[in-house]
Amino acid sequence: MWYFTSEEKQLQEVCAEFARKEIAPHAEKHDHEETFNLETFKKMGELGVLGITADPEYGGAGMGCLAATIVMEEFGKACPGLTLSYLAHSILAVNNIQSNGSDEQRAKYLPKLVTGEHIGCMGMSEPEYGSDAIGIQTRAKKSGDSYTINGTKMWITNAQYSDIAYVYTRTGEEKKNLSTFILEKEKGHFQVGKPIHKMGMRGSPTGELIFENANVSKDHLVGSEGESVYHMMKNLDIERLTISGISLGIAQACVDQCLKYANERKQFGKNIGEFQLIQKMIAEMAAETEMMRHFLYNLCYQYDQGNKGPVTAAMAKLQIPKMATKIALDAIQLHGGYGYSREFPVERLMRDNKLNEIGAGTNEVMIMIIAKNLLKQAAK
Repeated sequence: MWYFTSEEKQLQEVCAEFARKEIAPHAEKHDHEETFNLETFKKMGELGVLGITADPEYGGAGMGCLAATIVMEEFGKACPGLTLSYLAHSILAVNNIQSNGSDEQRAKYLPKLVTGEHIGCMGMSEPEYGSDAIGIQTRAKKSGDSYTINGTKMWITNAQYSDIAYVYTRTGEEKKNLSTFILEKEKGHFQVGKPIHKMGMRGSPTGELIFENANVSKDHLVGSEGESVYHMMKNLDIERLTISGISLGIAQACVDQCLKYANERKQFGKNIGEFQLIQKMIAEMAAETEMMRHFLYNLCYQYDQGNKGPVTAAMAKLQIPKMATKIALDAIQLHGGYGYSREFPVERLMRDNKLNEIGAGTNEVMIMIIAKNLLKQAAK
């Protein structure tokens, strides 16, 4: 993109090379075995991207949404599952602490998260509360200078490996009286429940966080009581933009696989790339991917310039994962029987992308956000 800085261009090149050498060769194995590539994840700390938006004072790169999305695309081309774990750590944990934590909390938690010595996650969804995040029932009851937390969080990316959890709780009877805590596994603040076996993103561990009379001192509270709704809204835009970056990477990987296959696969005595219907499929997939790229990076650029808003982030989150699923399905169709098998990665890419239409807000929630805001603006 013309507006990429020299630093962002260099980041793109470095991440592409890292993905090719360190991530891609192991993607199929970890998908098949449902295992987490912890070794490569730790190397991301050495690369300097685990704290992509964190302040350099704490070892971070001090970059923005656009840079984080560049990483998501490049890593997402190679292994969306591992990239989802990267997002949960760098955006849902690190960026939340950077954005909402106190100076003392940043100094305490960010350095080890940035290097990869510690792994982070975020606890929002619950067994009965997904899209209705404001309705969560995990409770933090205050007693003197401490809190007792009880409840369960569900669908938590990195749960099994996390040392630090950024967790939303209820601290009052009013629906919006929610509060945020930074919890530590080492202190016994949470236990990990059963692993969740998924259709896709199988290289990203998912599980439950369980809180049973967890005693937490007040210095683990982020900000003041009742501020969690503000914290949630503050981070949702960047989460939705960056997760769309993973879908962009998936779409591009599908195009790349189709180009390679069309130049190698022969039918009726010639490469299938010579057939007009195959050319039509590839041309449309490539054009759709380029449209996604320009739309997404423009929004990320605007976000970094201070032009933030839930409508545009929701538009990206609605359309880009949905288009990537279509592109992945087209890639499977182009590959024929091989596409439906595990001989080629396109079936894995399709399975992985489907989660991006659900996580960080379902397509239906995105539609609701977009429509309500547009109708409200039109009524003024």
